[in-house]
Formats: sequence, structure tokens, C-alpha cells
Amino acid sequence: MSKLTHVKDRVIVSLDMEGKNWHTMPDGTKIRIERKYDCFNMRHVNPVNATVISAEEIPHGSEILIHHNSCHDTNRIFNYKQSSDIGDVRYFSIPISECYAWAQSVAIEENGSWRPINKWQPLPGFDFALRIFKPYKGIIAGIEPEVIKNILYLTTGIYAGNVMQTLRHCDYQIIFQDINGREGNIIRVRTKENKLEQRESEILFIHQEYTQKVLDGDLIIGLTKSDAKSLKEIQYAG
Repeated sequence: MSKLTHVKDRVIVSLDMEGKNWHTMPDGTKIRIERKYDCFNMRHVNPVNATVISAEEIPHGSEILIHHNSCHDTNRIFNYKQSSDIGDVRYFSIPISECYAWAQSVAIEENGSWRPINKWQPLPGFDFALRIFKPYKGIIAGIEPEVIKNILYLTTGIYAGNVMQTLRHCDYQIIFQDINGREGNIIRVRTKENKLEQRESEILFIHQEYTQKVLDGDLIIGLTKSDAKSLKEIQYAG
């Protein structure tokens, strides 16, 4: 059967439509999670982990994270099927602008535990970020921190270590199957204008005041309210 080859500004991938519906326990036991029946948020439901078949600069066999709507039939390749496919594996030709992160390989097992060969890396035009929270400093116990909207702390790229003012609603959170077989979460933000897709950078400017407050520990950073910590706590733990 002929090999699939990408065209300019598109990536050919294979996608396991059921790959997101599993969770690996610490002892290696796998359990099934039926996401589609109790959630209507497609970021949680749709698969986003894809394997590269053919691309311009992404190595063949790499794993990439794509937009949660990229598995729509408008991108699907219907007339191609490999005899070695296991499960519900489908093939898609996806715009490169809908591909956000990549990892060269998945994982290896060492002494009974999973260890990533390399970490997720943002693809050109995107970077990773964390949300900014204002902690409650009153006397009442159990008050959650408050998220500061349209503000992100960048962890990759030339702006890493700075708090950025963004356009509205730009903290797109990728919900994916991580290398350890469990749910992973990454916030991606567009940091470069894409003239082909007519999409501007989502970054407006460096917020110097909030950057200093993060450095001082007055503001905390994280994915959610429950895991937000001060920068010093994150650096110490890492």
C-alpha cells in the first residue's frame, strides 16, 4: 500500500480514537474511563494524542498533541488502511496550526516505573504557560485563591519566566494522555502571528508588576486552584 506523504502546512497523523479512555494505575493496572457519556466538553472527550506519519520538520513516529476538534471527518483520510492497525486507529491530514506540542518518543520501563525519554516541547508558534492566582490572606480557613483572567506565566520560549497580558480567553488547556498512561494537562498560548491562518499572537505585553509579584511569592501559579504554588515551591520541588 502506498505511503502517505504530507503537503505544505499539513501533518499526516494516525490517531487512536480510544487511546484517551484508559488510565494506568501505579501498579500498572489499566482501567477504562468512559469520557463521552458524562461530559459534553470536547476538550475532555476527544482524543488529541497523535503519531506523526509524515510532516515537514517533525520526525516520523513522534507523538504530537493536536486540537481537540482536529479529529473531525473534514480532516480524515478515508481511503487508507494499514493491515497492522489495532483498535480504532484512523488517519488524518491536519493543519500544522492545530498541532501544539511534540515528544520524540513515549516512554520506557525502568525498574518497574515509567520514565519519559524526553519532555513535551511546544511546536513553533506556541509556548506553554501556567495560570496566575491571587491567594487569600485573610483569617478564614478554606478560601480558595482567585484566578486572574487574561494573565499567564510563560514556562517556555523567549518570554519564559515572565507574566504576560494576553488577549481574552487564551488559556487553552490541552487534556491528553500523558506518557505515564494517565491524564496530563498543558496550557498552550500562541506567541507568534500566523499569517497563513490569519491568527495573531495572543500575547500583548509583559506585565512587569505581576512578574515581580510572582517572583516575590505574592501571586501563585499553576494549572488549577488546587495545585497552584509559589514559584519558589515549584522550583524547590522540581
